Amino acid sequence: MGGSTRATMRDVASLAGVSTKTVSNVVTGAVFVREDTRERVEDAMRKLDFVPNLSARSLRNGRSGVIALALPYLATSFSAELLDHIVQAARLKGFAVQVEQTGAEPRRERELLSRARTHLVDGLILNPIRLEDSALTDEDRQLPVVLIGEVEQQLADHVGIDSVAGAADMARHVIARGARRIAVIGGDDRHAIATATSRLRLQGVRQALAEAGLPADPRLTVNHADWTIAGGAAATTELLSRGIPFDAVLGFTDSLAAGALHVLHGRGIRVPDDVLVTGFDDVELSRFTEPALSTVQIDRAAFAGSAVDLLAERIADPGGTPRSITVPHRLVERASTAAAPRGWNQGH
Repeated sequence: MGGSTRATMRDVASLAGVSTKTVSNVVTGAVFVREDTRERVEDAMRKLDFVPNLSARSLRNGRSGVIALALPYLATSFSAELLDHIVQAARLKGFAVQVEQTGAEPRRERELLSRARTHLVDGLILNPIRLEDSALTDEDRQLPVVLIGEVEQQLADHVGIDSVAGAADMARHVIARGARRIAVIGGDDRHAIATATSRLRLQGVRQALAEAGLPADPRLTVNHADWTIAGGAAATTELLSRGIPFDAVLGFTDSLAAGALHVLHGRGIRVPDDVLVTGFDDVELSRFTEPALSTVQIDRAAFAGSAVDLLAERIADPGGTPRSITVPHRLVERASTAAAPRGWNQGH
């Protein structure tokens, strides 16, 4: 649209070749719209830079036009990229996004759920880091809440990936490259800081090791609460200090793996000639490390779009049956696993 003229719903309908009612249904999520039609409408909205009139809609239906997104940590690359996609997807539905950081505190989750109960926000997308002490209860089944990430109970709509399968694929890849002593950064199933993600991804690695008849040496698994690049570096330093030989390092996020690359390089341990390294998530960083990281790729646009779609449907129909969507993943092979590893030990 030229100048300062604001695009209208009629403009979007004209460009997309649909009725204004169809555009309205796409924006509100109140009525099912065929996927090809919805995509055409959303493409027209993007081209016209269309912004739904939140205040007018709020007056009509008593809603705020605001949803909340709560992530455990906002400083990670994965969180930043996911946030970007969710804000874009929410905008197409006519929602503004209020962003919160829970810091993995159930108390913070309870406060956010209270906002949903009292209609201070229209709905909530929540990534509970530890499901066993999550604030979500049976009484919340009809709340407009969508859970994202690892979920071990079905109390609400959910969007996630198969972390067990993704981690198993990652482990099978390095085993196929010749790795036999596989270290894990981020895996945990006993420690107080163990998360659903750390447990499930470790389960997948152990599954692949068992298939190959390889041992799962607990001394080669290390986890720090901080899943940042610095946390990955600290975990790798601890791993090296144990003096246990290894020929591959599986980082349960790309940030952890990037920290591992930094420490290994500083110790003169070559990747991939001596040790293979992989990440998980395929954030932008993974393509620009040296060497570039092999990783497990998640379609974050599909992940975010599914979460926002489910929330819009839940807001429109609070009594519906909870749904669960698993977003596909795939292994991306890059230079960090491009050779058969010689392995690292104290005498290296």
